[in-house]
Parts: sequence; C-alpha cells; structure tokens
Amino acid sequence: MSLKFFDKLSQNFIELLNDKDDFNVIFEVENKEKSFTAHSNVLKYRSSYFRKELENIQPNEKNIKIITKPSISSKIFDVILKYVYGGIVNLEKAETGFIFDLMLMANEFELLELSRKIEIILIEDKASWLKTHFSFVYRSIFVKENFKDLENFFENKEKSFTAHSNVLKYRSSYFRKELENIQPNEKNIKIITKPSISSKIFDVILKYVYGGIVNLEKAETGFIFDLMLMANEFELLELSRKIEIILIEDKASWLKTHFSFVYRSIFVKENFKDLENFCNNIIVKYPNLIFDSSDFTFLPESALVSLLKRDDLQMKEVEIWDYVIKWGITQNPTLPKNLGDWTEENFLTLKTTLQQCLPHIRYFHIIHIEIYDKIRPYKKILDKQLWEDIKQHLAAPDRTIKSIILPARSVLNTELPPRTTGPFSTIISEDHAAEISSWIDRKTDTYSTTNIPYKFESILCGTRDGFAPQTFWNICHGHACTIVVAKVKGTDEILGGYNPLAWDNTLDGNSNIWIETNDSFAFSLKNGNIQNSIISRVKDTRYAILKVSKNNQKEYGPYFGVVVSLYSKKSDFNLDCLSFCDHIFGHFYEKRVKTSSDRFSIDNYEVFKVIKKS
Repeated sequence: MSLKFFDKLSQNFIELLNDKDDFNVIFEVENKEKSFTAHSNVLKYRSSYFRKELENIQPNEKNIKIITKPSISSKIFDVILKYVYGGIVNLEKAETGFIFDLMLMANEFELLELSRKIEIILIEDKASWLKTHFSFVYRSIFVKENFKDLENFFENKEKSFTAHSNVLKYRSSYFRKELENIQPNEKNIKIITKPSISSKIFDVILKYVYGGIVNLEKAETGFIFDLMLMANEFELLELSRKIEIILIEDKASWLKTHFSFVYRSIFVKENFKDLENFCNNIIVKYPNLIFDSSDFTFLPESALVSLLKRDDLQMKEVEIWDYVIKWGITQNPTLPKNLGDWTEENFLTLKTTLQQCLPHIRYFHIIHIEIYDKIRPYKKILDKQLWEDIKQHLAAPDRTIKSIILPARSVLNTELPPRTTGPFSTIISEDHAAEISSWIDRKTDTYSTTNIPYKFESILCGTRDGFAPQTFWNICHGHACTIVVAKVKGTDEILGGYNPLAWDNTLDGNSNIWIETNDSFAFSLKNGNIQNSIISRVKDTRYAILKVSKNNQKEYGPYFGVVVSLYSKKSDFNLDCLSFCDHIFGHFYEKRVKTSSDRFSIDNYEVFKVIKKS
C-alpha cells in the first residue's frame, strides 16, 4: 500500500518559502525594485535552469547568491516560486495575457511540466484570446521551439482572401515578385500561403492596397505594431512609415511597456530607423532594459552592433564586454561550457561570430585588473596586433600604438535641466497655475501670473513616464500637496484635482478605502472652446480621496471622490475610455466639473507637487 500526503507536503514547502531566516538566494526582479528569498537546494532540484544559474554565481560576504532578473514582473515570479516550492498554481482569476506570459517564463526557467500544462489550458480554454493576439503569440512561441501544440493550433487555423494580380503587382513590389514565382493551378489561380499572418491584419492590408484607407481609430496598439511589421514585410513603405510615426508620437507609453519585444522585432529588417533611434535613445540611458532581459541573447546582431557604436551607452566598458561574450557564446551552443576545454577552433568560432561587435569595444578604457580578469581569457579572439597594443598601453600608456583608440563613452548628465527656458507643463499654462493657486489659498480673486505664491514641480508626465495606473502609485507615493491635471482625448477639456494629503500605495488586500480631508477639490479649466473654469470643493470630507489597495493599483488611478476619476482596465489611461466624472454621489463634492457623464480616455496627464515659494 502506498500512502500519499501531497497536500501537507505542499503546505510545508510553501511555509519554507515564506521563512526569512534560513534562505541563501535572493532574486531581484522588476528592474530590481522587488526581491524574493529562496533556498538553493530546492531551486536546484526543481529546475535545471536554476541549477546551472547557481553554479555560475559567487556568493556575497553573507554567503548569499543574488540572481537578477529585471525584466520579469514580480507577480509572475511569485507564481513561479510558489510552483517550485508547493507545486500549486492558481489561475482562476488571472487574465489570459498574464497566463501566457507565465507560460513563457516557465519555459525560460525549464519548468516544462508547468509550461506544457499552461499551453494546453490556453488551447482548450483561451482559443479566442490566442486568435485575437495572433501575431504577438505566433512570434513569441517561435523564439524557442518548445510549444509544438500551440504551433499546431495556429497551423490548423485557415482563412482565405481573393484578390487581383494586376492590382497587387502595381501596389507592391513584394507581391509582384511573389506572383512571378508562383505557377497558377488548373483554374489559372495563383495561391499564396502566409500561415503566420492573422486574417484581421491581412484584411487591413488588402483594404489599404485596394483603397488606400486604413482606419486605426479603435485598434489596440499591439495590433497597430503588428500591422506596421506586416506592411514592411509586403514592402508597403508608405503605410509602414506612417504607422511608425504614429507609434512614436502617440503610443510611446506602449512602446516602453513592451520594450524588449519591440526592440527585437524592428531589427529583423532594418527599415525602422526612427523607431531604432527612439529605442536606442532609451537604452543608452537604461541599458538594463535590453542587456539584463531574459531574451538578450536573441537580440539580432545588427541591434547589438548599433548599441555598441553609441558613444553615450551608459555602462562600464568591461560590462559591455561581458555581455558581448555572453551573446556570442549563446549563438554557438556547441562550445564547451568550461573555457579550459576550448580548442583553437572554438576560439575561431567565437571570433567569427563576434567579428562585427569586437571593433566597437573601447579596450583602451578598461582598467588593468579587468583586462587581466576578463579580456585575457579570450585574447585569442582578438587580432594579435590589438592584443599587443592593449598590453603595451597598460605598461606604457604614453607610447604610440598601431590600433585605433576609440574615445571613452560619455557620461550623461542625469540632473534635470532648469525649467526657466521653457513651459513648466504641456497641459496647463501660467494662468491656470495662478487660478489653481488661488483655489488652494481659498482666495476670491485670482493671483496674477507674476505673483503666484507656489512653484509647480513636475513629478509625473504621462507621455514621459507612461500611462499605467501602477506608475502613478509608484511615482506619487509619499508626495503630499499635489495637483493632477489630465487632457481629455478629442476635446479641449482639462480636468484635475488637488490632494493636500500624501498619496499612499501601501494598502494591502483587495478593498479600497476613503480618506478624509477638508481641503481637496476637483476642477475643470478654461481652454479653447471651454469658456469658464469650474471648481468643486469636497463636501463630505469622509469621501475626499480614494486610497487604492495594492491589488487594484493596476486599474485605479487618482480619485477625487468620483467627480474626477482616472481608471483603466487595460492598465493604460491612454487606451480605453473608462475614466469618468460622475456626480452620482452628489454629497461627496459640491458639483459636477464635466458636463457630459460619458467615460473618456486622456491624451496626457501630469502630476505636480505644489511647493510654497520662499
């Protein structure tokens, strides 16, 4: 007889995970903002990935090994660890996008039991979501060939379109070449098969080819991005370039949120120069977005080279070298794991792989000990003259050498520039600031713009920091005496509110609570066709400001009663029309500040800390 006690076993191991006294591994995730503790013995026996990772990491002075995974969300990693320890994963209330990302991470960590189980769930229960996000899913699963059931799922989904060869040939050089290479069938019909393209995207492509019109008004940004890639694939450069501009000018928040995926995608074909520059200008300041991402080694060579060429890449040169070596070795999985086992042929293989990267390393700006520890073990991949010059430069830096000395990478000035040369806001004017200052001080007359007693210090801007509700809570936490202003999409309306209390993102659980103040107010500002400003002061002080729980911060933004409320189901105030200005609880604030009760999205929003001038 075999007795099984899995429930108690799982419970005990979950308790072990939560035990903070005996851990010897720390995981840093989500751009190093969140950390988890764990036990190396459990990790090694549950995942071959963690076994290899831990073998390559030296413990710190407290005998703790630190593993950094900045591109992984804390919520996903929390589920991963609970599966590793307890063998239980609860997906009952999880959104499908979260489940899909969890599958990718489970596969990344070589937790194949979990990965395969989720794959089956997606196919059997989430087929409609897979179809809606076809292009994104299809590309993601082919990065690693471990999702055969999903591959088969997509290959069995077919849809056909009819078209006219004359129109296709004159509108697209791609279709002209494609049609020339295809023999017609017995009915004189040429059949072009494109299994990886979603029918919705191809429908838009054909309507553009025939009618020159593309309606993206209600399209999700992921769909627009995929459409740009397909337009480029079909050499419809007018459409591709127009969408590229739209993404940069109007969808910067989405591009930043999906940064790693976007960056890899645009370098498959080098036709997105504006997007390349947009991304590279971000990476040089925040290189960990790419270099520390889990899919860094899948980066196209052209993308890596474009970064190495940048004089303003904000990383130590020896760290850049380490990442280049890591990338090169990963492209050649047959290379021995132990460098001591490498042959001359192995070094030649790595040298050939990195031939476009090595010329852009700033060798002569790496210190002596780092040359000895990091460069010397791989000296055989360098040209002999370069290695001789490196050694000579270390011994006699003033002597002339034959190799080209690239300049040291510049260090960017991270201090904010003074705001005296430009407007302090992209939404409100000095006149608005004077009016709001008068409301704060309960003045009946409005201050003049030359006599404003407060300084409006920007702490958040949607177009700069993103439109995710969680971003609001992360950035504004702890700040008191703040003004929120939002520009309503498609109108001249500017809405906002004043909170004298500190925003607080520490509330546990699922329930929000109201907090009390006498001095908060909501408002709409005169602008364009809006002739008069409206102020609505708090009436029932018990319901002045909503304190949002941690579990709700991905949807709820600032709430001034319910008279001005920013909300998004898609975690982006810019995407869905769910923000609102209701007055259903009329006793909370004095009056409505927006004539229409229709829900809305926003073009931009800003948060200012209001500071008394000395």
